[in-house]
Amino acid sequence: MVSTFQHEAAVDRLRASYAALGPDQPVRLAKPTTNLFRPRQHVSVPGLDVSGLTGVISVDPDASTADVQGMCTYEDLVAATLPHGLMPYVVPQLRTITLGGAVSGLGIESTSFRSGLPHESVVETDIFTGGGEVVTTRPGDDLFDTFPNSYGSLGYATRLRIRLEKVPAYVAVRHLRFEDQEQLAAAIADIVATRSHDGSLVDGLDGVAFEPGESYLTLATWTDEPGPTSDYTGAQIYYRSLQQRSTDRLTIHDYLWRWDTDWFWCSRAFGAQHPVLRRLWPRRWRRSDVYMRLLGLDRRFDIADRLDRRAGRPERERVIQDVEIPVERLAEFLAWFDAEVGMRPVWLCPLVATRAWPTYPLDPGRVYVNVGFWGTVHVGPEAADAPRNRAIEDIVHGLGGHKSLYSEAFYDRATFDALYDGPGLARVKKQYDPDDRLTGLYDKAVGRR
Repeated sequence: MVSTFQHEAAVDRLRASYAALGPDQPVRLAKPTTNLFRPRQHVSVPGLDVSGLTGVISVDPDASTADVQGMCTYEDLVAATLPHGLMPYVVPQLRTITLGGAVSGLGIESTSFRSGLPHESVVETDIFTGGGEVVTTRPGDDLFDTFPNSYGSLGYATRLRIRLEKVPAYVAVRHLRFEDQEQLAAAIADIVATRSHDGSLVDGLDGVAFEPGESYLTLATWTDEPGPTSDYTGAQIYYRSLQQRSTDRLTIHDYLWRWDTDWFWCSRAFGAQHPVLRRLWPRRWRRSDVYMRLLGLDRRFDIADRLDRRAGRPERERVIQDVEIPVERLAEFLAWFDAEVGMRPVWLCPLVATRAWPTYPLDPGRVYVNVGFWGTVHVGPEAADAPRNRAIEDIVHGLGGHKSLYSEAFYDRATFDALYDGPGLARVKKQYDPDDRLTGLYDKAVGRR
């Protein structure tokens, strides 16, 4: 735990690092890890010192709340709450996602169909603004309500108070197979509406579409009933278990991090799923941040593109996106995606926003399905123009959906402002960042600054 004194000292160091920057120098965080996939312009200016803002300040089991520093990872947050039989309402899939990052960006997981997105369980936030001040905000304040999906353009969270939910020791899991994507969408809508299936309560809901005729929904039910559990940090690989078994059982800890060990299915790109290499790959390195560093090396040295050129393969376009699609249009989107992009598997995660948030305006109470797809497509010389990504933006917009901004975006300014409340964001930014020290959201997401 971090004491109040330590937290205040860390905020003072943050202020000092901000004051040390020249008025024309860009303001960025000095962080050792990232879960963003947006390429950025390289700058040599030192980042803001957030090294002391990485812990949990307190957990209140009676109130079911926690005070958490903004750069605390969910891995450390969960480690502090689970001993009390508590967890955050929504725990994003990757261990090194930070609480502040999930709130100022977006996070999602299998509890989102009943608990919304991570920012919806925040009750108070201290935000270090572009004006160099720490402002305490609460629901209903302009800065608080505009902060989600602002990605640092309004400031950085230094402390957040979040609600926690009680959880037992285990999770019972059922995997339901669907061959028809319309039936899949209908089942999602029914489970979200009733929070049950075949008379059993559903506490977590997500799924995977492997092929047009093979999709699975995973229904998780919290349980205290003891029994044997599966371990997917060893030789077995979690996403393959959806096809191999209809029921499963995990500890609550392993359920929360079931996707992290193999970065969903993306670890196969590094050979980490090959049986021989997996035995040699240290268990402590089977995690998403290690794969992210390997991906960074690939980008730095252009390894995959060099191999493609040597083999005579067409140029690749990176198609790494998460999009929110209304459940009634899900089958239509998946059919389009199969025909125009052809990348599988894709992750499916239903969500329902509990209230309106201006910078990511999902309709409250409406069922959306997050569709996540992460890979590359051989498209040839036009790869640099990102034709698949631009087409995805068009279809998502046309279907009444929204796209997360953690990865590349290609919208023109007018469309971007219409989708992400550009005028409202600019108004709040002007109030709390009067000298325009922080990079604006459009310049971050599309201009790659």
